[in-house]
Amino acid sequence: MDEQEVILSQEGYDKLEAELENLKTTERSAIAERIKIALSYGDLSENSEYDEAKSAQEINENKIIELENKLRHAKIIDESEIDTKTVQVGNTVKVHDEDMDEDVVYTIVGSTEVNIAENKISNESPIGSALIGAKKNQTVEAKLPNGAVAKFKVLSIKK
Repeated sequence: MDEQEVILSQEGYDKLEAELENLKTTERSAIAERIKIALSYGDLSENSEYDEAKSAQEINENKIIELENKLRHAKIIDESEIDTKTVQVGNTVKVHDEDMDEDVVYTIVGSTEVNIAENKISNESPIGSALIGAKKNQTVEAKLPNGAVAKFKVLSIKK
């Protein structure tokens, strides 16, 4: 299994812990109850409820393993160590997208906290990795998945 460091904010870490606890308690209990009910129907060879419950159990257990691994390898960002001299994980960055001729605000987060609707982009994404280390007024180029190159001028860096 990949043992790469997982960068998280304290909020992101707490969310993963809560999700893990829910999967281990509430979800496991609900699935166990589904299996118990399906077993009461008798013949397992043609019991789709049992098959579905066992499949849900497998998915749940795999998710538990995945979350435990992420938490085990988590590096929580120390808010006090975040500065605004250069872009780093945890910063909110206002950039001017030169191709679209518009200003955009991104928050750079670890890959598990990405939320496109909130403009939270991963430090591993093309734009995020291009911005990491950039300074105010610097222009960076990001090679996009479609092969195009986008240019962004850093306007401001905040915590």
